[in-house]
Amino acid sequence: MKLEEVEWGEYRLGDLFEIGTGSLLSNNELKIGQTPRISAKSDSNGIYGYFDTLNLSNARHFENFITVNFFGADGGIFYHPYKASVEMKVHTLKIKNVEFNLKTGKFIATALKLSLNGFGYGSQLSSSKLQHSGYKIQLPSKNGEIDFDFMESFIAELEAGRIAELEAYLLATGLKDYTLTKQEQQALDDFDSNNVEWGEYRIQEVLEWQSQKEINPIKLYELKDDTEIIYPFYGQSTLNNGIISFHQLTNKVLNNKNGKPTILIHSNNQNIIYLENPFYLKDGHGATSVLQSEKLNRLNQNFIISAIDKVIKHKYSYNNKATKIELKNTKIQLPTKNNQLNYEIMETFVSAIQKLVIKDVVIYSDRKIEATKTIVNKLS
Repeated sequence: MKLEEVEWGEYRLGDLFEIGTGSLLSNNELKIGQTPRISAKSDSNGIYGYFDTLNLSNARHFENFITVNFFGADGGIFYHPYKASVEMKVHTLKIKNVEFNLKTGKFIATALKLSLNGFGYGSQLSSSKLQHSGYKIQLPSKNGEIDFDFMESFIAELEAGRIAELEAYLLATGLKDYTLTKQEQQALDDFDSNNVEWGEYRIQEVLEWQSQKEINPIKLYELKDDTEIIYPFYGQSTLNNGIISFHQLTNKVLNNKNGKPTILIHSNNQNIIYLENPFYLKDGHGATSVLQSEKLNRLNQNFIISAIDKVIKHKYSYNNKATKIELKNTKIQLPTKNNQLNYEIMETFVSAIQKLVIKDVVIYSDRKIEATKTIVNKLS
């Protein structure tokens, strides 16, 4: 059944849920441990650390529950299948005589986000408002009862679609094969046994600085050209791989028109980005370095970026910027062979690491596909 064909029921939050709250613990009481603690964070499922709270009499623990913090949907609404301690500014929700599972928990948490918008620092969601203010949630209904079976089937089908996309991507990119070659295994062994020769290089000996065209964001609409292809607009953001937005602009302000492998290094925050496409660049008064090399490719860039990142994150800061002059003379360590940069071992090593990481992803996707087929067949 499709979502638009579902019968929906409207339920008052105060009637449907058993609503609780967390408790305040001092920093002195919080010792590092194994139990997650849920706070008013809006990411990481609300978890801000793992602590030894099970023996604390004033700690409040819940298991298999949904949390809503004081900022409502803006603050984060999450489902927790595990036991966790909960901070004072977090509400807990459970349905009496109903045990959530991963699918129904996620479905209901998502539905709650539609119900609890409009809260923030200046208008916080208290437990009294949550319990008595008449907020309602819409959920699938069948014969006058909440249709948990539909939720499970719907989420299972969504997961199946995402896993199918992942499977197609792995096949198209060749990442489905995670068996190490002899060369890859040897590269791992060489690094593990310190059997690699290293050399010290200034960054300008490895990468070449490119001319660049920067754009004042105020001028974006003046430069608009609907006949051009849409390309990303990069700035010094650390989010979304540095992409601020996408635009169709005049060809005159386009960087990297041939789509060569390129590294961007931002002087203010030392953020490093790799790309293989034409792009627009936000005006930062020359704060972004655009780097290329005939030897640069998708594999060895991982190694080179890691080598640069290892140095500049410790050497520079906002008050001591990684300017182009500074970066050019910054020294990094890279593998060598016969006094030349050893790109081959960089690429082989990265390929091996990639396979080790992707192995778990492939195994997960295969298992998930089979499990999802079972659930969908059972509920269809």
